[in-house]
Amino acid sequence: MSIKTNKAFTKRVKITRTGKVVARKAGQNHFNAKADRSAQMDKRRSQNLSLSKKVSQRYITTASK
Repeated sequence: MSIKTNKAFTKRVKITRTGKVVARKAGQNHFNAKADRSAQMDKRRSQNLSLSKKVSQRYITTASK
């Protein structure tokens, strides 16, 4: 019996060709007008997620295939 993939998590991340897990930064949906421009641009960039092998197998088993 294999572990089911957490589909809600896999929709929020992207697996690169080299196997890195990339996701959007959190907290960028609203109230961005009051933030300074550098903070707004920082939120646009994605960030690398460092997941342990156990966690990555649990959440991203089918997404990496």
